[in-house]
Amino acid sequence: MKKLIFLLYGVVSYFVFFGTFLYACGFVGNLMVPRGIDGEATAPFGQALLVNAILLGLFAVQHSVMARPGFKSWWTKIVPKEIERSTYVLLSSLLLLLLFWKWEPMGGVVWNVENESLKTVLWVIFFLGWGTVLVSTFIINHFDLFGLRQVWLQFKGQPYTHLQFQTKLLYKWVRHPIMFGFMVGFWATPHMTVAHLVFAIATTAYMLLAITMFEEKDLVAFHGDAYREYQKNVSMIIPMPPKK
Repeated sequence: MKKLIFLLYGVVSYFVFFGTFLYACGFVGNLMVPRGIDGEATAPFGQALLVNAILLGLFAVQHSVMARPGFKSWWTKIVPKEIERSTYVLLSSLLLLLLFWKWEPMGGVVWNVENESLKTVLWVIFFLGWGTVLVSTFIINHFDLFGLRQVWLQFKGQPYTHLQFQTKLLYKWVRHPIMFGFMVGFWATPHMTVAHLVFAIATTAYMLLAITMFEEKDLVAFHGDAYREYQKNVSMIIPMPPKK
């Protein structure tokens, strides 16, 4: 019974994530969602900035702290290892949904592209960015990244095994194509408002800090010389031909 409950928990967590991912694309692009990133300001600028900073900060702290090996070691004494990843994914998704719900528009236009051809180009780049994020997750194992592989293995009574370090396709050109895709999706817009700019700057800064201060160090600690060699030959965030 426990195995089935864990499996259902993982599946529900995954679909919450996937719905959140789709909503995030709509939120940033103001596409087919009830509340987008833009809109008329309803609160004083300082108050709106503070609210948005708190929402972004909550997500950043949770997303970074819960991903660290030290935290996982402690956390899995409380939460079963089989659903640790699903729990992480679920909490990240819920905090993003909170951000979408409580986000404060801030008024003001930074740029507005009126040329239809250039608009089309920017929208194409926008969707390519989000597509890069999704494709990149499948290259490294989408279902492991979002907790489904873990709950499926426990359901079948098989032990979890870590994935082999691989550098396929996009990962031959850039070490973090998921982060690159997000950055493209956040910045490529024909209509940049102050609120959107704050979001783009904050999330880009967070991703760069998280990569350099935490994620790369964890990957070196886990994969050792193989990852150090990878760092030498492949660009961190901007896709480029590998050195070797």
